[in-house]
Amino acid sequence: MGDPHFYYADVCAGSTALDYWTGPKAATSARVPFAASERTFALTVFSLTEQSLYVAALDLWIDSMRERDRCYVSHGHSDHAREHGTVVASVNSARVCRRRFGRAVSFEEHAFNEPWTAGEHRLTLFPAGHVLGSSQLLIEGATGAFVYTGDFKLAQSYTCEPPEVKHCDVLLMECTFGRPQYVFPARTEVEERIVAFVTRALADGCAPLLFAYSLGKAQETIAILSAANLPVTVHGAVDAMARVYAEAGVMVGPYETYDAGTYDGTRALIWPPSGKRRPQAAHQRPLRTAMLTGWALDPGAADRYGVDEMIPLSDHADFPALLAYIERAQPRKVWLNHGRPNFVWHLRRLGIDAEYLEAHQQLALF
Repeated sequence: MGDPHFYYADVCAGSTALDYWTGPKAATSARVPFAASERTFALTVFSLTEQSLYVAALDLWIDSMRERDRCYVSHGHSDHAREHGTVVASVNSARVCRRRFGRAVSFEEHAFNEPWTAGEHRLTLFPAGHVLGSSQLLIEGATGAFVYTGDFKLAQSYTCEPPEVKHCDVLLMECTFGRPQYVFPARTEVEERIVAFVTRALADGCAPLLFAYSLGKAQETIAILSAANLPVTVHGAVDAMARVYAEAGVMVGPYETYDAGTYDGTRALIWPPSGKRRPQAAHQRPLRTAMLTGWALDPGAADRYGVDEMIPLSDHADFPALLAYIERAQPRKVWLNHGRPNFVWHLRRLGIDAEYLEAHQQLALF
């Protein structure tokens, strides 16, 4: 990028982000560790106030948990989506939010990779690969380009738009799984484990119950089980979101909606973790439970969640994918949020100018 504050050492051609943290190639493709004294600061344009990211130049809040006059919402999960005066979102995120919000809200919808202008800036939404409609935000101005990732993943998905990575000067990214131990198995292995769990449970006379978030992971699980020709029943909240997917042209596969009077325990049952009551399997069939989450990699996770099995199906990027994203985007500065602050130290050791976004901290972006 030709900037004197871009403190990367030479990187061997063709290397990937994985080379910088593990394996025999690390010695030949390492970056110079980044000293705190070398951190870059420039014109302050963004700020974190009232626990929300704010773009003063655009009078735009980003994923605010408090009601605002105008706010960009990256996706429909409740830890990012709230009812605002005007919600700026992708077309499919707007679909999700309309179904989830309790009252009518004004939406400013934008298709992926169709830029629009606001004052002296150009804004673009592009896919994040997290759940249906999940988007990242690119803001471009005379002084540079900023990307806010929101929640994202780079792995394949059957039910949401394929993720993209854009070059930028400054990157604000989530780092939920920003520790080296979070390396998810290959997607095929995860799918095989889900199918095997259901198949074994049914063979043993048990009702297989899989806990998955009603938006995103549940629809992905329906698609996985449907591809294996396994019968599926879902909680009403999962059905509501699957109908939104269908409206967007994403057919997740056949399923039935749970009915306590008719469910006989011979079908895989997909249930949100927040479901107030676990279903009672019919015909004396005991439940066999599994939690679908990236936290499955934590020791003792099954006991903590109170389930029989943990399966690492995640809609977030794992540690290698976080590094791969940075390598592809090639930012001069990386800001981190929604994760563990110690990911900063991993990045600095790799020669990346990185900081964790703290409350009331000014964000030096451009």
